[in-house]
Amino acid sequence: MFHTGVCVPAVLQLCVASHSLRYIYTALSKPVGLPGIHQFTAMGLLDDRIIDYYDSENQMKVPRQEGTQSRKSKEQWFKVNIAILMERMRQIDSDLHVLQWMHGCEGETQPDGTLKYVRGLDMYSYDGNDFLSFDEKNGVWVAPTKEAEATKRKWDGVQVLTEYTKGYLENECIDWLSKFVTYEEQHPRNTSPPEVYLLAKNSMEDTNVRLTCFATGFYPADIVLRIRKNESVLAGEDGLMSSGVLQNEDDTFQRREQVEVLRSDLSAYSCEVIHEASNVSINRVWGKKLSERDIKSLIHTTRIYSNDIRMSFRLEKCSQMVTRREKVVRTEGVALPEGNIADIKDSYKYLEIPQANGNHEDATRKAATAEYLQRVR
Repeated sequence: MFHTGVCVPAVLQLCVASHSLRYIYTALSKPVGLPGIHQFTAMGLLDDRIIDYYDSENQMKVPRQEGTQSRKSKEQWFKVNIAILMERMRQIDSDLHVLQWMHGCEGETQPDGTLKYVRGLDMYSYDGNDFLSFDEKNGVWVAPTKEAEATKRKWDGVQVLTEYTKGYLENECIDWLSKFVTYEEQHPRNTSPPEVYLLAKNSMEDTNVRLTCFATGFYPADIVLRIRKNESVLAGEDGLMSSGVLQNEDDTFQRREQVEVLRSDLSAYSCEVIHEASNVSINRVWGKKLSERDIKSLIHTTRIYSNDIRMSFRLEKCSQMVTRREKVVRTEGVALPEGNIADIKDSYKYLEIPQANGNHEDATRKAATAEYLQRVR
């Protein structure tokens, strides 16, 4: 979900801004031994922008907003549940498996400046496929696969879980989103111009050179970046590859495009970058020489997280899919209890134990709510 502004023609023109807050957790069944790829990663996004981050290697959160909590308990929770799902699906330990959880909400600003709740999401993915998602309208969990049906039945049977899930999405989540948006509006950051590099490196093909146009350190994210051959702008059909806009650790942005060209090509190649917010227009011309600097050194300079193959959810009209092309980002959010999402945790058996004092139903509800609060706050 993106931060957007929609203007509706009327007697008085009304502009509606949409904002979103999402928390994403990703756990691998085993280490992969690659730099920047962690066994557990937690991240939070405000209007698709990083707000804080935690991973199993550093074992410390990097907060970008107030209100963040420890992620260590969630790391253990995911570790336990991946093992449970692997056993349920009769999978072997030597294979790599991925469990993810995403929850959040979207709101629209009203004429009086308040934020109105639009929709929420609470969903799980296993190995890139939908596992469970909360149907907010009907108050039930949706299990698209046979392996998730047992979990659905048990979770649907815990009424307090349904009530709190709806309450969190429609109230607490939107309250946090409103606070974050208000803070952003009251503390706008200055624009930052891009640093622009045009690099040429040897390709794996002896006859080719890999040409890269790289802009980094700019804010806000809107930017025009293109590689020209003579006066023509290169596109995908010309073999052009683009990273899209990615976020740096310091909350600035970067983007790169690259193309392979023949060493014998005598055409004039250039890199054009336009960043209107900072009133910058830069054009770099390739001088037909290989570059001494490497793109990796420039990325290190901007301190971008190196995990460019993060598995993450992307929500499109309530259907989710997993992509593998985004960098690791940060999260704000929840302290999950140890338990079993595949079997809704044995700890829920205490719902059947009579309370020694007070109203049993009220005490049970409070106990279950307190436990679930750890999961969603």
